[in-house]
Amino acid sequence: MTTNFNDFQISEPIKRAIKEMGFEEPSPIQEKAIPVILERGDVIGQAQTGTGKTAAFGIPVVEKVTQERYVQALILTPTRELAIQVSGELQKLSVHKKIRTLPIYGGQSIGHQIKALKQGVQVVIGTPGRILDHLRRKTLKLDQVHTVVLDEADEMLDMGFVDDIETILRQVNQERQTLLFSATMPLAIRKLTKRYMKTPKTVTINKGEVTAPLINQMYFKVLERNKIDSLCRIIDSEDIELGILFCRTKKGVAELTEALQARGYLADGLHGDLTQSQRDAVMKKFRDSSIEFLIATDVAARGIDVENVSHVINYDIPQDPESYVHRIGRTGRAGKKGLALTLVTPREMKHLRSIEKEIKMPIPSQDVPTIEEVVEKQQSSWKKLISDQVQEGANELFSPLVEEILQEHQAEDVIAALLKMNFSTDSSVEESGYQFGETGGAKGMVRFFINVGRNIQLTPKILVDEISELVGIPAKSIGKIDIFENFTFVEVPEDVAPFVYEALRYSRLNGARVNLEPAKPRPKRERRTPTRNER
Repeated sequence: MTTNFNDFQISEPIKRAIKEMGFEEPSPIQEKAIPVILERGDVIGQAQTGTGKTAAFGIPVVEKVTQERYVQALILTPTRELAIQVSGELQKLSVHKKIRTLPIYGGQSIGHQIKALKQGVQVVIGTPGRILDHLRRKTLKLDQVHTVVLDEADEMLDMGFVDDIETILRQVNQERQTLLFSATMPLAIRKLTKRYMKTPKTVTINKGEVTAPLINQMYFKVLERNKIDSLCRIIDSEDIELGILFCRTKKGVAELTEALQARGYLADGLHGDLTQSQRDAVMKKFRDSSIEFLIATDVAARGIDVENVSHVINYDIPQDPESYVHRIGRTGRAGKKGLALTLVTPREMKHLRSIEKEIKMPIPSQDVPTIEEVVEKQQSSWKKLISDQVQEGANELFSPLVEEILQEHQAEDVIAALLKMNFSTDSSVEESGYQFGETGGAKGMVRFFINVGRNIQLTPKILVDEISELVGIPAKSIGKIDIFENFTFVEVPEDVAPFVYEALRYSRLNGARVNLEPAKPRPKRERRTPTRNER
């Protein structure tokens, strides 16, 4: 079994470049695909982003290209980000071979691209729209291309590029090697492979190899109304180098960006409504670490590949297991450890279970850190901030006030008060904001009223199973259950009551839509004075 790049039939200059890039051993897709691609036949590679597929086709492409100044390889990508990233990786791989790669995409001056093409390049990487533009202008010739790569073919299909791809493929030299990489294989992709590929060999890596072992995964149970505060606690207690935060919608990205910026985090958002130059500006800030957090939707994050992402945080749980695998694959790159954290509200617990089933592994749960844990974690960085400030020297402006305060209070109390003012958060996650009041439950329990009962064949077992699955609590911790014809009472521990409330409030039980409310306390029996006859 190949575990070393030296075992591949590739030339010394490329082996040297691979070593300089810090690749120690091939990833599963590289191990399987490189030897097959080097045989010069057509190849279909089924692999997600983050599996090392760029080098899987990049190494054979760079190996095969000669120094003659004409276009020999064409790589089609869905987005400009991916085109830039692939071009960058190919440049690194070919550093000891005198060949030129050129990314071509919309939003960049076409004149600059035409000039570069005239000077002669061997490898062109681009988006279908802009490649077609050059073909129409006759500034790009594909008649001597010996290798075509369709990268992230399913994404190109989703973005409506299939006709453009076919038009381009018809203009490429027929005697060529065609490589197609795709995370999924929908019907339209299979049609493409039948029409434009000659008896291709298929290389796949299974899901288990996709969720890279270097990515630690965990989820946090959070309440919908405390989501932002919970997130802040989590990120304050983690050592985050660079983090990508995923939201479900553009509106969600805008709101979370604003909320984090207002709290003083270095964060910026990426969504579909940004112009290309705004998008580039955000990405530049993220790449050079002038922001720590990039907030994005799945669509906006396509093609992003940044080396040092230490954390991927699903602020909103992804829509499907594929998205989950795609998202978390953006951390733990190049042999580094990565952490994928998911915030799950009670109503999303079932969804989380379906993701676990699909990736064939349980995702461990962790409690949202307490304020004490956050303070403990942040102590050293706060201490450093203060020491740096002290070294810069005192500001004369504050001297009279400092003297006055120190005459009235102990120095320790003053420092503690200033730290509290500067660093503590007012809102406590433990105080969930739910005041259920007196519900007539046993001590330490909250009693809920549910508007269905035996009329929908509800049984204690159905109710207990539903609550324990949705809230992730042991069945035996659920208290007294009273099921009547048209309604039900159930008691649950105080600390999980807010989760039960959010999980069951508008859910279904035994197929029926239900409503759940805090119960009213049981009426106390009035003590009557006995009548004369009863005495």
